[in-house]
Amino acid sequence: MGRARGTRPRRVWLWRWRRSPLRRRSDVAEAWLLLATLVLTLLAGTVAGLAAAGAVDRSLAERRAESRTAPAVLTQDADDALPSPVTEDGSGDGRIWVKVRWTAPDGTGRTGRAEAGPGDEEGHVVTVWTDDAGHLVPEPPGGADARFQTVMAGLTVAAATGGTVVIGGSLVRSRIRRRRSEEWEAEWRRVEPSWRRRMKG
Repeated sequence: MGRARGTRPRRVWLWRWRRSPLRRRSDVAEAWLLLATLVLTLLAGTVAGLAAAGAVDRSLAERRAESRTAPAVLTQDADDALPSPVTEDGSGDGRIWVKVRWTAPDGTGRTGRAEAGPGDEEGHVVTVWTDDAGHLVPEPPGGADARFQTVMAGLTVAAATGGTVVIGGSLVRSRIRRRRSEEWEAEWRRVEPSWRRRMKG
């Protein structure tokens, strides 16, 4: 009995690696290309991701090493300070920036603005982050935040690198397929006349 209607032909796995009179050199080249693309995607993505994660981790570590905490004294009440600027969507982040005074590592007094809590009064002490020169700097990420940034950087770069390899492999594969189609058409043009004669005979 023949194959039942509506059923699909059985897929032959790894057929490009098997000997067949219908297999062409382009089929073998495409098979090697697919294998190389898979290996390069995993290898390049892993190497690039680890390198990016390492670079971000070292950068954050340098920021933490170059930053230090210092006590700062509020020189105004938090209720008298202006809240953070309103964003484009009409909302603020709720933080209050208050004028503060702190002492730099060289012993000189510095003034600036630091975040304070609602209700903090003049004279209240808050903790600020400064660099070696005593200038205010953002608090460097640490702990879970630092790990999150490191992991996300590694995953993003790994995905971008792997995607680039896949796109490159797809472009080369499309050229192989186009060339194979041209070869089939050229051979069919040579064979078609004999087929027609047989059909007429």
